[in-house]
Amino acid sequence: MAVLVHGLWMGAPVCALLARRLRQRGYEVASFSYRSVRHPLEESAARLHTFVAMRRPRRVHFVGHSLGGLLVLTMLRQRPDLPVGRVVLLGSPTSGCSAFEQLSRSAHGRLVVGAAMPGWKRECAEQAAQRYQVGAIAGVQRLGIGMLLVRLEGDNDGVVRVEETLVPGLRDHVVLPVTHSGMLVSARVAAQVAAFLSQGRFLAAPAASL
Repeated sequence: MAVLVHGLWMGAPVCALLARRLRQRGYEVASFSYRSVRHPLEESAARLHTFVAMRRPRRVHFVGHSLGGLLVLTMLRQRPDLPVGRVVLLGSPTSGCSAFEQLSRSAHGRLVVGAAMPGWKRECAEQAAQRYQVGAIAGVQRLGIGMLLVRLEGDNDGVVRVEETLVPGLRDHVVLPVTHSGMLVSARVAAQVAAFLSQGRFLAAPAASL
């Protein structure tokens, strides 16, 4: 079973195409929805645990996009009692987020980032990478709030910098020419996700066009 977790200001429907592509590869898929702006990260993590535990899976993989990846890692630290298989992070700023830091300097920016991101603890990622097989996908196609609201240095996907997706202990890491939101609709990303879930490694070369 694979559980998909969306990011900030999104809902479960944004994962529909990725879910369909994983089902075509034989995975049972469920999408978890949560209030990404209004609820603290730890509260949503508790709900994610309940969502999964009620399904009583023999083995469960997680695929988290952006904030969703941080939610998954927070949940794994809080309740390490699930039969976890592998974890794929899509553009998740596990090592900090420059965009968040810049937006948080203003009242309007804090409304944008909401209540979840301030609760993120990097040690959740470090502990998860030591305990589980965790892979991360980063994008380098710059299109997103980084062009309008904040200034991002170095390679980034328009929201998250590549270096922010790195954390010690990752099983694998791959960089693709996709935007932050575009990861969810990219056939190339879906192929990489499926490869990691089945093998614990990403594909050495792109397997499909965007």
